[in-house]
Amino acid sequence: MFKYSNTNKRYHTLDYYYKNRYGKKVFKVSLNGGFTCPNIDGTKGYGGCIYCSATGSGEFAGNKNDSIIKQFQTIKKMMHKKWPDALYIGYFQARTNTYAPVSKLKKLFEPILKEKNVIGLNIATRADSISDECIEYLKELNQRTNLTVELGLQTTKEKTSILINRCHDLKCFEDMVKKLRENDITVVVHIINGLPYETKEDMINTVKYLNNLDIQGIKIHMLSITKNTKLEKIYKEKPFHVLTKEEYIDIVVDQLELLRPEIVIHRITGDPKAEDLIEPKWLIKKFCVLNDIDKEMVKRDTYQGASKIKTV
Repeated sequence: MFKYSNTNKRYHTLDYYYKNRYGKKVFKVSLNGGFTCPNIDGTKGYGGCIYCSATGSGEFAGNKNDSIIKQFQTIKKMMHKKWPDALYIGYFQARTNTYAPVSKLKKLFEPILKEKNVIGLNIATRADSISDECIEYLKELNQRTNLTVELGLQTTKEKTSILINRCHDLKCFEDMVKKLRENDITVVVHIINGLPYETKEDMINTVKYLNNLDIQGIKIHMLSITKNTKLEKIYKEKPFHVLTKEEYIDIVVDQLELLRPEIVIHRITGDPKAEDLIEPKWLIKKFCVLNDIDKEMVKRDTYQGASKIKTV
């Protein structure tokens, strides 16, 4: 059995991490703090990342027109039906959740921490959107709750980062990881497989790079082309290759083999809304993808961190 598993999984799942640490189910309550992004408001660029939806990747977050506590209570109540004896993490998901003065951040973060059975916060953001003042606040938060900062990297290929309108370079990302870890803040990184014109080697190189950084978790997404995004327009005007399910699974398993076993896999596939998805259609069947990843790892008799290739 894989070291970081109490099931048949051959990679370090978030569910295992939470249950091993807290002894029970932990679920995230996705929240929308009404933030924007520096590549939307003109500070760095306009239009946002080309794949980003109108909700800013917060399709399953709360209604931004509701107070943050109302959002929390509404989503918690819904999830509580499935897991009545669970602990909660406030997940600030939509757009860039440190892109505001610290005074605003406190008004959003602090009320959630006061809610019963909340054990921490996950804050999704960008490497170019955490000020020094914010770092100090995050450092203080980290001393009294379980704090995780999620950074969207997506790829290490600079040509692709320009195409997707990320609006910051790899050095910016690496510097921010270093700052966060100097303050003992847990870092989770988002990557996307299947970005336009990237090869399998490009996607593998992104994971090789991350495996040599001091990160504690990773979210692996499959690129989803959704309605009313710039990516939809690009795809319709000049279609590019979209990974098949088989190609995606092959790449993910190769990536898992490269990652250090202690890195927690927070996500291993996408989860778009079916009514918004243009391609790939196979992404709708999330659990089929998860099961097929497990089957491929069994077929190969492999596990997370199994590769002996030096990741440099």
